[in-house]
Amino acid sequence: MTKVEEYLDHPVFRLVGETAGELGVRAFVIGGYVRDCFLGVPNKDIDIVVESKPGTEHAGIALAEAVAAKCHARVSVFKNFGTAMLKYHGIEVEFVGARKESYHRDSRKPIVEDGTLEEDQLRRDFTINAMAFSLQKEDYGALVDPFGGIRDLAAGIIRTPLEPRQTYSDDPLRMLRAIRFAARLSTPEHPFTIVPESLEAMKEMAGRMQILSKERIVEELNKMLMTRTPAMAFEIMEDTGLLKEFLPELSRLKGVETVDGKGHKENFSHTLQVLQNVLLFEAEEGREPNLWLHWAALLHDIGKPISKRYVPGQGWTFHGHEVTGARMVPKIFEKLKMPLNEKMKYVQKLVSLHLRPIALVDDEVTDSAVRRLLFDAGEDIDDLMLLCNADITSKNPAKVARLRRNFEAVKEKMAQVEAKDEIRNWKNPITGDYVMELFGLKPCNTIGQLKEMVKNAVLDGEIPYTFEAADAYMRAKAKEVFGLEAKK
Repeated sequence: MTKVEEYLDHPVFRLVGETAGELGVRAFVIGGYVRDCFLGVPNKDIDIVVESKPGTEHAGIALAEAVAAKCHARVSVFKNFGTAMLKYHGIEVEFVGARKESYHRDSRKPIVEDGTLEEDQLRRDFTINAMAFSLQKEDYGALVDPFGGIRDLAAGIIRTPLEPRQTYSDDPLRMLRAIRFAARLSTPEHPFTIVPESLEAMKEMAGRMQILSKERIVEELNKMLMTRTPAMAFEIMEDTGLLKEFLPELSRLKGVETVDGKGHKENFSHTLQVLQNVLLFEAEEGREPNLWLHWAALLHDIGKPISKRYVPGQGWTFHGHEVTGARMVPKIFEKLKMPLNEKMKYVQKLVSLHLRPIALVDDEVTDSAVRRLLFDAGEDIDDLMLLCNADITSKNPAKVARLRRNFEAVKEKMAQVEAKDEIRNWKNPITGDYVMELFGLKPCNTIGQLKEMVKNAVLDGEIPYTFEAADAYMRAKAKEVFGLEAKK
């Protein structure tokens, strides 16, 4: 059985073809399912385009309803969009009538009219997504490929059916989709590239990104961050000028400034290397890819352009860039209309703490320093350590090897401290209610100060992590510092 025959072996395809013949229309599988057939990639989302006689309304919906009646499936109809969807034997099949589109310059929403199959293929974003399989009895499984999509797929080329300036002007989101497909489809054995004329068009049309909603942009960014080669995607976005249209904070990492013959690390390429390292370490540890950890890697050095200083005799410093970057994270998320919930706080925390394990590598590792790191990172400590390990980059292999050996020593020390103290999910044994009841206090700063003293004593190893030790310490400090006597 050939690859095409295997992909069209599902009974739904014969059923659709037969039903289309009965209704006097023509049906074709189109888009991603066809592309993935030739790539050998599983795909359970099937798009059916229906070509009908002129004047026939909602041909896609009519065919979907007829197929659903035969296979006793439930069909969902979306009349405003002229589409219908049904689920059959574990796959989703979406039906739409063949159509052509035109656009107003200030909107990416098309004006849709009925059209032919070729007109429908012409409106598709890329040649590799415009291929179709016939479901007609007389030429079942025949490839309909008027723009050479199969050739471009074999060559690893992302190309638009229309002139790229028209394609990207009509719908600027397609510029991000081109980049995302290049990153998603690329493998070491078969890399994909965007044709030069498309890249030039992106540079010219970058300003058209402003008509897009932030939600659609972020949807594409999230998909890029979950590909095998997200660094490739962000490099292309930077080179074409797209990145500065929605994430200029990241673009500002690009470049090296030199003073007195001394330059600093090129922070944009470093950031992309860290991002790729995170994906590599996730795979090595058997982890599922974590989108928000990828965002943390992307933004971990975002504060460097603001914090950058040249100190004569010392060179370049980025002192406090982790604090500056952490403050920038909520603003970036808000601007891009991303969630401002625990996901944002997670990214902010990792950006804020990403230097802490590295500092432990450079200094003598004390139990106190490890306790404080475990306490501040909490349940996200494993993700933080993976990010920090990924952040070890250098053109000097010996330096990287030395830092990684030291980093492993820190991890070992952390495991020892955590096994002994169980500090990762530490909670202060002294509560505010207990302090108020014990000393007859109303809410005041003294309560927080006493709790902070107990916390620091535990983390510094002055007292064991038990209620009895914390209570005795707190009573002594209350009397010594505030002159308070316990009422019981």
